[in-house]
Amino acid sequence: MRIEKKQLEDHNDALLNRHQVKLASLKNQLPDLDGILQKLIDFQIAIPSWALGSGGTRFGRFSGGGEPGTLEEKMEDVGLLHSLNRSSAAISLHIPWDIPSDIAKIKSLAHTLGLRFDAVNSNTFQDQPGQSLSYKFGSLQHTDKAVRKQAIDHNIEVIRQGIALGSESITVWLADGSCFPGQLNFRKAFQRTLEGLQEIYTALPENWKMFVEYKAFEPNFYSMTVGDWGQSLLYANKLGDKAFTLVDLGHHLPNANIQQIVALLLYEKKLGGFHFNDSKYGDDDLTVGSIDPYQLFLIFLELVEGMDARNMNHAKDLGWMIDASHNVKDPLEDLLQSVEAIMLSYAQALLVDKKALAAAQDNNEVSMAQEILQDAFRTDLRPLVAEARLRAGGALSPIAFFREKGIRQQLIKERGTNRKATGL
Repeated sequence: MRIEKKQLEDHNDALLNRHQVKLASLKNQLPDLDGILQKLIDFQIAIPSWALGSGGTRFGRFSGGGEPGTLEEKMEDVGLLHSLNRSSAAISLHIPWDIPSDIAKIKSLAHTLGLRFDAVNSNTFQDQPGQSLSYKFGSLQHTDKAVRKQAIDHNIEVIRQGIALGSESITVWLADGSCFPGQLNFRKAFQRTLEGLQEIYTALPENWKMFVEYKAFEPNFYSMTVGDWGQSLLYANKLGDKAFTLVDLGHHLPNANIQQIVALLLYEKKLGGFHFNDSKYGDDDLTVGSIDPYQLFLIFLELVEGMDARNMNHAKDLGWMIDASHNVKDPLEDLLQSVEAIMLSYAQALLVDKKALAAAQDNNEVSMAQEILQDAFRTDLRPLVAEARLRAGGALSPIAFFREKGIRQQLIKERGTNRKATGL
C-alpha cells in the first residue's frame, strides 16, 4: 500500500503546534541546528528484506497477518516505512530468499518507491531446496572441495544479482565453525576459508566492497571460523582494499566494548558498516536501542569522531543497515522504532562538544568528560529528529500514524492472514 501526501499533511498539521513548542526549546541550545538537521536528513538506514515479516526462534514462529509474500510486497513495505520516516531509502536483499524474477520490473518499482539496493547478502548457513551438497559441516571451511566450490559459486551468483540491481557491496556471513573439541583443524579451516573468500573477492567489480561479518557463537558453540572482529580484520587485510569488517551489534560476547572496536577499525580504515540491533544476552535481534541506548550513543560518538578525523561522508562512506527478526512485535512498528533510535543516537553524538571533550581528555579531567557526554545523551533530541522527518516530507510521529491509519489492518485485508514472508 502507498501513503497519500494528504494523509501525511493532515497528520502533521494536528501535531504541528505541540512540535514547534518542543523544537523552540532546543533552538537556543543548538547553534548549528540547520547543519545537524541536514545531516539527519541525509542519513539513511537500509532495511533488510528478511525483517518485514514475523521472525522466529529455533522453537517456533508466530506469523502475523498481512506479511509480504513476494519481493515486490517487501519493497512496498520498505517504501511505506520510508514515506513515514524519510530515513529508509534502501533495501538489502538476501539471496536466495529474494531473487528477482524480473530485474527490470524490480528496478522500476524501486525507482517508483524512491529506493536503492543496499548490500546483497549470501546464504551458506542453510541448505536450500534442491541444493546438491549440505553445509551441515560448514561452507567455505568444509573439508570437501566440492562443498567449498558450491559456496563460492553461490557468492559469485549473489554478486551477479547485485550488479544487475545496482548494488555495490556484498555481505558474507559464515556459520562455519565447530561444536566440539577435535572436530576441526583450526589452521586448515582458516586457510580453506581464506582461499574461498579470495575467489569471491576476485569476482568483485572495481567499485564494489566485500563486508566480512563475524559472530562469537551460534550456530556453532565451540568455535566460529570468523568469530570476532580480529579474525574478520585478518581476512579483510589479506583480501585487499575492497574488503572490510562489518559490525553486527549482537555478534559479540556479553560486555564487549563495541565502541572501542569501532574506533580501532576506523583507524585502520577497515570498518565497512553496521548491522544494527540490540541484545540482552547474545544475538537477540532486539529493537535497536531497546536495551542499552547509552551504548548505542557511545558507538555513534566514536563513529562521528572517527569519520570526521578522516573527512568521511557520514551518509555514504559506511554501510548502515538494521538486522533484526522479531517474534512478538509488529515488524513494521519495530523497524520504525529502530530507525528512530539510530537517528536519535546519531543526533546526540553530533551534539557533543568535541573541543571541550578533547580538552578534558588531554587534561585527564575524567569527571568533566563524563559530564560532557551525559549532557548530550540526556538532552531530548526527539523534536530535532521529528523536525528532520518533517522537512524531508515524513510523519512527525510515524508510529502514531501507522496505528491511526490502521496500516496493519489494511495490509491484512490486502494480503490475508496466511502469508509467510521468506527468511528466518
